[in-house]
Amino acid sequence: MSELAADGIPVVVSCRVLKLARQPYYRWLRGPVTRRELEEAYRANALFDAHCDDPEFGYRLLADEARDEGEPMADRRAWRIASLNGWWSVFGRKRSKNSKKPGPAVHDDLCVVIDEDGRERHQFTPSRSNQLWLTDITEHKTSEGRLYLCAVKDAFSGRIVGYSIGSHMKASLAVRAIRNAVRMRGDVNGCIVHSDRRS
Repeated sequence: MSELAADGIPVVVSCRVLKLARQPYYRWLRGPVTRRELEEAYRANALFDAHCDDPEFGYRLLADEARDEGEPMADRRAWRIASLNGWWSVFGRKRSKNSKKPGPAVHDDLCVVIDEDGRERHQFTPSRSNQLWLTDITEHKTSEGRLYLCAVKDAFSGRIVGYSIGSHMKASLAVRAIRNAVRMRGDVNGCIVHSDRRS
């Protein structure tokens, strides 16, 4: 625009042709690059240099390298910059949604029934307590980090019969929740525990 203005074309005309407002243009002229954008560019440059030096590094190691070069930043910011620019570790894979179909179930689904049309559907209507329990794990973000809750629900009464809380999503979290439910309910022989296909 400034080159066009030097050639005698008014800024008003250039803005109208380019469908730009004049106010942002003049604002940009006063401060074309903000301090925050400049800091972000220096951080990105430090991360890129570290990534070029060692493409095996993940974002945490890249952040460590950038901090050593005098560009302080949190790991989370390093992850954001690296992911926006596609700087992935050669060992890591970029996750994409729905890229893979889930594998076969680990156990038979005991809640499946065949309807009149011959199609499979889930049957979640037990006739008594302790016949069918449903379980799942939820993630909750807190100021101290992530917290995972595994709850066991009795499908007949709709009540939570056992739960466990932990800072990591491991198999022991689900095992503790089921043991807690068994302790609360006593004799649960023949009870079906149904969960989704994830960990």
